[in-house]
Amino acid sequence: MRAPMPSVAAVAPLGVNTAPKPDSVPGGVPVWVAKKGAYNPSARQLHDLIHTSLAIRFDWQKQYAYGQATLTLKPYFYPQQTLVLDAKGMDIQAVQLITCGNPKNLKYTYNKAQLNITLDKTYTRAETYKILIKYTAKPNELEVKGSAAITSDKGLYFINPLGTDPNRPRQIWTQGETEANSVWMPTIDKPNQRMTQEFFITVDSKYTTLSNGLLVSSKNNTDGTRTDHWKLNKPHAPYLAMLAVGEFTVVPDKWQGKEINYYVEPQYRNTAKAIFGNTPAMLDFFSKKLGVDFPWEKYAQIVVRDYVSGAMENTTASVFMEDLQVNRRGLLDANWDYIIAHELFHQWFGDMVTLESWANLPLNESFANYSEYLWEEHKNGKMAADVAGLKELDQYLAESKTKQEPLIRYHYQDKEDMFDSHSYAKGGRVLHMLRNYVGDDAFFTALKNYLTTHQFTSVEVAELRMAFEDVTGEDLNWFFDQWFLAPGHPQLSVQHTYQNGKLTVGVQQLQDSAYTPIYRLPLNISVWNKNKRTDYPVEINKAYQTFTFDVAAAPELVLFDGDQQLLGQVAHPKTNAELIYQFSNVKQYVPKREALQGLKTKVNDPKVLALFKTALQDEFWQIRSDALLALEKYAGTDESLIKQVQQLALKDAKSTVRTDALTMLATLEKADNINIYNQALTDSSYAVVAAAIDGLVAAKAGNQAERLAAFEKEDSRKLMRALSGYYAYFGGPEKYDWYLQTLDIMRGEEMFFFLQNFGGFLMKIAPAEQKKAIAKLENIARHHDTYYVRLGAYQALTLASDSPEMKALKQDIKAKEKDPKLLDIYKNINY
Repeated sequence: MRAPMPSVAAVAPLGVNTAPKPDSVPGGVPVWVAKKGAYNPSARQLHDLIHTSLAIRFDWQKQYAYGQATLTLKPYFYPQQTLVLDAKGMDIQAVQLITCGNPKNLKYTYNKAQLNITLDKTYTRAETYKILIKYTAKPNELEVKGSAAITSDKGLYFINPLGTDPNRPRQIWTQGETEANSVWMPTIDKPNQRMTQEFFITVDSKYTTLSNGLLVSSKNNTDGTRTDHWKLNKPHAPYLAMLAVGEFTVVPDKWQGKEINYYVEPQYRNTAKAIFGNTPAMLDFFSKKLGVDFPWEKYAQIVVRDYVSGAMENTTASVFMEDLQVNRRGLLDANWDYIIAHELFHQWFGDMVTLESWANLPLNESFANYSEYLWEEHKNGKMAADVAGLKELDQYLAESKTKQEPLIRYHYQDKEDMFDSHSYAKGGRVLHMLRNYVGDDAFFTALKNYLTTHQFTSVEVAELRMAFEDVTGEDLNWFFDQWFLAPGHPQLSVQHTYQNGKLTVGVQQLQDSAYTPIYRLPLNISVWNKNKRTDYPVEINKAYQTFTFDVAAAPELVLFDGDQQLLGQVAHPKTNAELIYQFSNVKQYVPKREALQGLKTKVNDPKVLALFKTALQDEFWQIRSDALLALEKYAGTDESLIKQVQQLALKDAKSTVRTDALTMLATLEKADNINIYNQALTDSSYAVVAAAIDGLVAAKAGNQAERLAAFEKEDSRKLMRALSGYYAYFGGPEKYDWYLQTLDIMRGEEMFFFLQNFGGFLMKIAPAEQKKAIAKLENIARHHDTYYVRLGAYQALTLASDSPEMKALKQDIKAKEKDPKLLDIYKNINY
C-alpha cells in the first residue's frame, strides 16, 4: 500500500492553528507520547482457510454484488464444531455444507459483521470440509471509516455505476487492506490466514476483468454476459484478493516468459509502457538483489478511477490511482517509478511473506518503502537515492512532532493507525541503517534467508531479527529493541574543537530519556584535513561523550555521520567557511543540501553568493532545485543571479528545475518577470506552464485571461488548478460555467486547491447565482470519498458566503461528518 505523495492530509487548511505546539502538556508528558489502546494480538487461528471458490456478479443499479462462495477449511489444531466468518453488511440467503450428495443446510446466526455457523459435527485437524454461502453484498450501506493511507474501507466500489457522469468510465474495483474484503466475500479476514483461490466473475461482455493469478478461461453466456475464471494456485492472505471490472485496454509485456500486463483506459494505451515500462527491469533487479525470483505466475498493474489510496499490492495484480494515467505531454513531469517499485517489492514483502498481525505492518511497508531507495540507487545513482531518503526522513520527523510510536506496536487504538509515517518512512530509514551496519553482503543474504525460510507464511519481527543474527553471528536485540520496539529517535547536539593537534568532538543525546532510549549509534566521523578525507569509526552509547582524534592541522571540515545514514536530528554548528567547503568537497547529496540551507540567509556575503551561483549550475538537477528553493524570497539585488534564475526558468533541461525557477521568481514580485512568465507559457511541461500562471498571479498581471483560455481544454489537472487560481483573482462572471464544468473532472490534491480557488471566485458572484455552485459544493462536502476533498468543499462554501443560511448549512455538514481525521480538523477551525 502506498499513500499518494505528497499527502494533502499534511496541508494546513484555512483557519487551522498552525502555531508551534509545546513540547509537553500540563503534567509534563510530551505531546508526542501516544495514548495506548488495548493489546492487539495476532488473531487466534481456530480454522485454516485453505481455498476460496467465488462466483460473483454485479447489479450496477443497486450497487450490489451477488455471490456464491465455497470455502474449503479445516480446524487449525483443536477440534471444532463452529465456524466464525467475517461478512460485513451482507444479506445471507443460504449456508450449506457441501457433501457428496445434496448440500446440507447448516444453522447459523448473523449480526451483519460475523457469520457464526454451527457445523454438522465436530471436525478434527485431519478433516477438511466445504461450506457454501449464498449472499448479497451491499457496500454502500456500510458506515465507512479509513486512514491517512486508505481513505475508505467499504471494500467494493462502483464508479459511475449509472453511467450518468460523462467524465468518468463505469468501473468496479475492490480494496481489501486492512479487513475490507469481507464486505464482498465471506472469509476469515485476518492477515495470518492463507488461501488459494479461484474467482468466476460474470460481467457484460464489453467489460474487461482482472483478478489474482491467471485467467484460466472466458465463457460467453447466452444472456450477453461473460464469465471469466481467474485462478491463483499459491496461497496468500485474504486481504490481498482483488477484482476489477471496466473498459480497459490491456497492454502486454513480458519478463522471463511470464505475463506482465498494464491495464489502462483506452485513451492511454499509447503511454502505458512509458509509465509502467520499467517493470520488467525492476523484476530483474529485485529478483537478483534478493536472490529470490519473483514468486508468482504473472504480474498485472491496473489504474482505476477514484481510488482510495495511492496504490495497493494485491497478489499478482496491483491497483494504482488514476494520477498514473497521463498523456505524452504529462509524462514530461511524471515519474511514477517510486510507487511502481513499492507495490512490486510487496510481492515479496507482504504477499509471499506476510505480517501475522497489523502490529507488524512495518514488515510489509518498511521494505516496500526501502525498495524505492534501492531502485533509485540502481537506476540513477546514490545521489538520487539520497534525495528520496531525505524526503522519507523529513516526512517521519514532521509526524514525530505530534506522534512517536514504536515501529512494531501492539497497543494501537485502531489498526488503521498503523498506516503512518512510522510504518512507511521511518521503517525504510531504519532498514537503511541496518544495511549500513551489517554491510550489503550480509543485508541481502539475510533477506534471502528470511524470504526462503518464511515463504507463503506469516511472520513477526523476531523472525526478521533472527534471520539477520543467523547470517551475521551477532546478537542484534540492541538494534531491534531501540529501532523497532521503542518510540522516538536520537536528537543530538554535536560540537567540535581543535587544539594542539587534537580534534575533540562532543556528542550529547538530548531526546527525552523518560520515553525514548539512550541510543547505541555506531557511525563514522569524517574529517577533511589538507583536502583529504579520513573516516573515524565511533560508537555513541551514552547521554554525553567526547571523542578525540590526532589531526596534524586544523581540519577544513568535520562531518558527523559521514555516511549520512542516521535517522535522527543533528545540530552541529558550522561556520560559513565550513559550509562552503562542505558544499564544494563532499560528494554526497545530503551535506550539499545542508550547506545550501545553512547559508540561505547569508546570500549577501560575496562568497556565499558565488556558491549559490555555482549551485545553480550543478550537474545534478536536484541541487539546482534546492538552490532555487533556498533562494525563495531572495532580498538581494544581484542582477546576474536573477538573470541566471530567469535562464533556468526558460532553458533548464529538467522541467522540475524550470518550475522551481519560476516559483522563486514569483516570490520576488518583480514586474519585469512578466515577460519570463509569458515565455514559459509556451513550455512543453504542464508543471512549468502552471508555475508560469501562478507567477502571473503573483505579478498581478490581470490582462492575460483571454490568452490563458486556450489552456482550458488541456488534459492536465495541474493546469486546471493553476487556471482556477488566476481566474479567482482576474476572471469575470463568464468563467463561472468553466469552474462548474471543470470541477467534475478534478481529483485528489489538485481538486483540494481548485475548490479553495473556486470559493474565492464565488465571492464575485451574486448570491442568487451561487445556487448551482453551492449545491455542488454541498454534495462534495457531504459525500465525496476523500476526506480532504470534503474539507476543500467546506472551505469553498465558507469563502462563498457568510449568510445565516450558509452558517447553518456548514454546521449541519460538520455535525453529520463521521471521519475522525476530518472531525479533528473541524474542531480546530474557527469558521
